[in-house]
Amino acid sequence: MSAHPRLSLNQATVKHASLLDALDATREAGIGAIGLWREPVAEVGLEKACALVTDSGLRVSSLCRGGFFTAPPGPARAAALHDNRRAIEETAALAAAGAPGSAPVLVLVAGGLPDGDRDLPGARERARDAIGDLAGDAAAAGVVLAVEPMHPVFAADRGVVSTLGQALDLAEQFPAAAVGVVVDTYHVWWDPDLPAQVARAGRGGRIASYQVADWVTPLGPDVLTSRGLPGEGHVDLPAVSALVERAGFGGDVEVEVFDRALWEDDPRAVAVRTAAAFAVAAGVRVRA
Repeated sequence: MSAHPRLSLNQATVKHASLLDALDATREAGIGAIGLWREPVAEVGLEKACALVTDSGLRVSSLCRGGFFTAPPGPARAAALHDNRRAIEETAALAAAGAPGSAPVLVLVAGGLPDGDRDLPGARERARDAIGDLAGDAAAAGVVLAVEPMHPVFAADRGVVSTLGQALDLAEQFPAAAVGVVVDTYHVWWDPDLPAQVARAGRGGRIASYQVADWVTPLGPDVLTSRGLPGEGHVDLPAVSALVERAGFGGDVEVEVFDRALWEDDPRAVAVRTAAAFAVAAGVRVRA
């Protein structure tokens, strides 16, 4: 079995699988790369996780996730920065353990408003300051911090960076080798300024990761899990993929789908479904 050569299965799509099971499911579906999450890595420890990744023969396309650093100065902010520095080290180690073509990319979700806080611009400023504190560590480790804008529905509790333009406003204050952005179709497909901002990201060499998922309706009680595999919803994925390709991104493309029905299914079956959906609906071209 062979999947699209640029497909990467983000581990969130098979959330309840162990690291080993996720690696096995990915490989058996003919998928060549995986986007890892820190929690399953922590369950086995970094050293063992690196060994499992090496044994799998898979490329590592990213590690999710760092960020959540919008707290004001104090113990919570210090703890967040410490955790992000550990995440940078983990990213470097896991990418080195992966097959050639692995990407040392740490996905950053800024975080929401602290309890009782209504100052959205202030929270974005604190996110920028935190990235500034971490950019040197990332550069020294050869890691790219990839700022992920999230759909505005999550601005209060999860991600104060809501558009690709806002993510680039943050990233462009630092070297492109250390700070880039994520283009995630689920979060940015609605944005009328998306073509211009993807082009802007490409000109600056800022696209560190491209993730695809579909926006499905009706939205469920938990909007975060109202996602579908490519082709199941409303996003013109081939159009977005074409934008990203014209902007110069040629790396692995992750399918990251938060969907409780998928989580309850056999990860091997999910990986096979993901590969089939991606091939038909994602509009991603094979590398020349």
